[in-house]
Amino acid sequence: MALAGSTAVVQAYEAGDWILRAGAVTVAPDADSDIVDETLPVTVDVDDNTQLSIIGASMVDPNWGIELLVATPFSHDIDVNEVNAQAGETKHLPPTLSVQWYPRGAASGWQPYVGIGINYTHFFDEKADSDLEGIVGNADLDLDDSFGLSASAGVDMPLGEHWALNAGVWYIDIDTTATVTLKDAGDSKVRFDVDIDPWVYNVGIAYKF
Repeated sequence: MALAGSTAVVQAYEAGDWILRAGAVTVAPDADSDIVDETLPVTVDVDDNTQLSIIGASMVDPNWGIELLVATPFSHDIDVNEVNAQAGETKHLPPTLSVQWYPRGAASGWQPYVGIGINYTHFFDEKADSDLEGIVGNADLDLDDSFGLSASAGVDMPLGEHWALNAGVWYIDIDTTATVTLKDAGDSKVRFDVDIDPWVYNVGIAYKF
């Protein structure tokens, strides 16, 4: 932080600049779900996970930019709230495209920003856990992909002409429908909605081209 403050006379942004940010990004779901089924009146929760982030931003002018957040695939355990059991697990990719406003874009020094955007979350490699199968028998788990809005804020703290420290946070609307296929009951299906709605935190470095 002291180094960032001592070099804050640089790092102004202008039209045509590209900024590459990379670091560690944590998805921390604020999950809420419907009950799984009337015969199984439980709800589920989703665990946190941290992965590597790659975030690209393009400056349209000194105050406005377009950012794309991507990361290595996240992996989450899905837990049953009412009992000590794991329902399953899933992986997902949540690319998020945002329009950002930089109030100090043309000035040197720290560069705070806020943004709004849209998220697409693709779920894959869903698996029912043995805890769930111990309750309902042999089962498959599937999660629908999600589109939703996002809001974000962050700051670049200069370390020189090109390098900076970066910290950012997003709130993302991720809603999915979970389908549990009961293989031992003639492939009958149980569906319930899950609002994942995570806070996403990133800490890393940035480089301005």
